[in-house]
Amino acid sequence: MSYYRFLPIVFVSMSLALGGCASQPRGVSVNSLLLAEPEPTSQRSQMVIARYTHILYQAPLSDEERAELLFQRGIAYDSIGLSSLAKLDFTEALRLKPDMAEAYNSVGVHYAQERQFLQAYEAFDSTLEINPDYHFARLNRGIALYYGGRSELATKDTKAFLNQDESDPIRVLWHYIATRKVDELAAQQVLLNARNKLDESLWSVSLVDFYLGKIDEAGVVAKLIGDVQSQAQLNNRLCEAYFYLGKYHAANNNRSTAANYFKLSLSTNVHEYVEHKYARMELANLRAENIKAQESREAAFENQ
Repeated sequence: MSYYRFLPIVFVSMSLALGGCASQPRGVSVNSLLLAEPEPTSQRSQMVIARYTHILYQAPLSDEERAELLFQRGIAYDSIGLSSLAKLDFTEALRLKPDMAEAYNSVGVHYAQERQFLQAYEAFDSTLEINPDYHFARLNRGIALYYGGRSELATKDTKAFLNQDESDPIRVLWHYIATRKVDELAAQQVLLNARNKLDESLWSVSLVDFYLGKIDEAGVVAKLIGDVQSQAQLNNRLCEAYFYLGKYHAANNNRSTAANYFKLSLSTNVHEYVEHKYARMELANLRAENIKAQESREAAFENQ
């Protein structure tokens, strides 16, 4: 899911093999998985960056025009994985135009990835104060609250985001993921209540069915490739699918399997998707859990 989904990117013109795990995961088969052909670095984004950089240095611009160009260049940087340069552009755009809701949303995502959660919350709050209808900032704030250890607050945002479109499986999954940290039974009920409201034409319905135990990984992959029209579309879907499969296995303490799924999500190079952005954080969390588990085992051994 791109965190720009509600912000059409209109460029301004100015004349595997899965590892072992703690418990046996269901339905895992190397033959049922697809390896992405990583997205190549977009030539269009590179040309956009070059053109906007030229205009920014050469053209007489108002602060508002300069802010818009910086923001659009930041989007282009983000799309090819140059996150530090993107954040610099978003921050500068806000300095020039402090009421730029979309720039606050974008810089908030970067703060969340850096685990600077207080700054992330403030950025998303600013987005919603400026534009209460910027619904994607509500999801992004919910995700930041979830990773920041404030899952109960996160569920309020993920629920509000879900209420905007109850037919979207990805919205359901984020509300489920946040709710599961608070109450596992309530989280399962989220899926059960949502299932009949989902748009059956969307391939991602299969992810909800997987979480409900109705299909396995092979079923998810079969569904996502059913009507694929291009390699880029396939990569987008694989980025999402492998992230949510990773979340499932991480929640069930299948850490090695989860880690491989997150790596598969990252391998797509779909940098602008939320799933790609947080897959790296998930990997870091898994490594921290492994270290903690190892330390606990060593302490137990020493106490024998």
